[in-house]
Amino acid sequence: MPRLILMRHAKSDRANHRGADRARPLNPRGTAAATTMGRLLSAIGETPDVVVSSPAVRAESTAELARIAGGWHAPLVLDDRLYDAGPAGALSAAHTHGAQAARILVVGHEPTWSLLTRHLTGAAVAMRTATVVGIDLPDGWEPEPMPRGSISYVLQPRLFEGFGS
Repeated sequence: MPRLILMRHAKSDRANHRGADRARPLNPRGTAAATTMGRLLSAIGETPDVVVSSPAVRAESTAELARIAGGWHAPLVLDDRLYDAGPAGALSAAHTHGAQAARILVVGHEPTWSLLTRHLTGAAVAMRTATVVGIDLPDGWEPEPMPRGSISYVLQPRLFEGFGS
């Protein structure tokens, strides 16, 4: 059964960044959280086959840090739809790049991740920065009609600070 793993980008440096929103970098806490979550996903056997990220610097950095820390060989693909897409657009991007994958990690933004989780599972999940939610899709990846799934896990980085360091 395919598993969609949604990850919100880690904490960004909003206070010190004066440029475009897409260029906002991670702050040190965000860098640590992205690294922790990559290690954690590997430790629990949730290594993705492919990683798809929004092209926003904070999302791409989160994806790459998690990928490196987790030791994943999964390719990293950037998809512009994940920057400002709603749930249907985000699911379409995941399907485009991961239709053949058993596990796909998609890194993006709020409020899309909360909305997509609710659409797929009916559950409300607090998608704080660097939170990861694993959603099983028993009927597969087809984005139309929107599939139904169930939450396998919710991982919030504050619960794992210092994990694997």
